[in-house]
Amino acid sequence: MSASRQYQPTPLALAVLGLLSEAPMHPYRMLRLIRERGKDQVVNVSQRKSVYQMIDRLERVGLIRVKATAKDENRPERTVYELTEEGVATARSWETRMLSTPGGEYPSFPAALAFLPLLEPDEALATLRVRVEAIEAELARFDAALAGDWREVPRLFLLEIDYLQASMRTELAWVRGVADELASGSLTWDGRQLRAEAAARDASG
Repeated sequence: MSASRQYQPTPLALAVLGLLSEAPMHPYRMLRLIRERGKDQVVNVSQRKSVYQMIDRLERVGLIRVKATAKDENRPERTVYELTEEGVATARSWETRMLSTPGGEYPSFPAALAFLPLLEPDEALATLRVRVEAIEAELARFDAALAGDWREVPRLFLLEIDYLQASMRTELAWVRGVADELASGSLTWDGRQLRAEAAARDASG
């Protein structure tokens, strides 16, 4: 069985293979480039050790290998990695699969919406308004970065930011609409009544 079948793609795994497709490099440089290029908006590198753990996994399944070990006079020893031939093929296969196929992820927001009656309507309204403020702040942060640090970055390397902004704007409009329905009372429920109805169904079943 090929490595691409043994190991399922994740954003971080793809990021490591993608960076090594540019040039051999050590883990610290990978982490630095992910953050400098804003890829940490779509790849979780909040903990440095996750990058090193991912590199170990990819090496074990034969997608990357050690190219050299370098030691500068004033720095600790650094291991430089490169892609194997299978790593090159796998990176392209993962990119094609992840780009073409809608994800099967289970994001937390739709799951929370599925159980909205856990809150009373006024609580749900207040909570969604907090989400609106959070999305607005995130969009403002992206706008500031695009006008500042990312100003000279070609659009090709910011497509994921463009996608995130478009997704957030769509979500913002939708959440505002639901909040308006809750505020007007056109969307409402009675928690005690819902629980009573559920208990009655259980008793009759």
